[in-house]
Amino acid sequence: MPAPTALREKPAEIVAEKIEVDEDDDAEILIDATSTATSGLDERTEVSTVPSSVGGMEIDLDGRPKFGSAKEQRVRVKSQSRKIPVPPHRMTPLKGVWTKIYPPLVEHLKLQVRMNVRTKTVELRTSRQTDDTGAIQKGADFIKAFTLGFDVDDAIALLRLDDLYIESFEIKDVKTLQGDHLARAIGRIAGKDGKTKFAIENATRTRIVVADSKIHILGGFQNIRMAREAVVSLILGSPPGKVYGNLRIVASRLKERF
Repeated sequence: MPAPTALREKPAEIVAEKIEVDEDDDAEILIDATSTATSGLDERTEVSTVPSSVGGMEIDLDGRPKFGSAKEQRVRVKSQSRKIPVPPHRMTPLKGVWTKIYPPLVEHLKLQVRMNVRTKTVELRTSRQTDDTGAIQKGADFIKAFTLGFDVDDAIALLRLDDLYIESFEIKDVKTLQGDHLARAIGRIAGKDGKTKFAIENATRTRIVVADSKIHILGGFQNIRMAREAVVSLILGSPPGKVYGNLRIVASRLKERF
């Protein structure tokens, strides 16, 4: 009985066959490994050239995020309402030009408006179509300007421009005047046939309303300041000729600025 460790017939051929098989297997494995490595490089190359996505966001070749076009979102305005009181002496003018007052409020600002004759107020309210958060404030300023005495064409500028304001003050805030002295101060501000007031308005590009002892000025911030200085000079007793001279200087500076 042969030993368990003894080799059988043709040991050399068996070893040779095994070696040949091993060489073939190694060759096949090497070939496969080479092809696999090459394909891996190709795949990595392809991945590097195609934009990737991180966290659901697309990234371009330079590593910058790519955002799609923004969707138009409609701003929802909170429902608000305002009541603007109208003085008794302005109710009749308001009724006369009502057809010119409500169209810009309804068409431009998308507000709901009505005139309450019983309570002598103009009521404003936002609607579903209102897309401007400051629409109701602009509408209230427009109505307020008309109730102070400004024309509709001048007051409507408050709806179209954002840098317009109204400043009001009384003559007694500048100087305490009574009786004939107060009447003469008002006369100096207005001038003969309103010429002085018109000159101040044209020079400073503002609008001025003289309502008894109250003065209302509509315009830009710097323009209101210049017009107020001219009116204050007239209240304090400066002759109109001197004020005209100062207005010419102001007008020339405004022309140079613009």
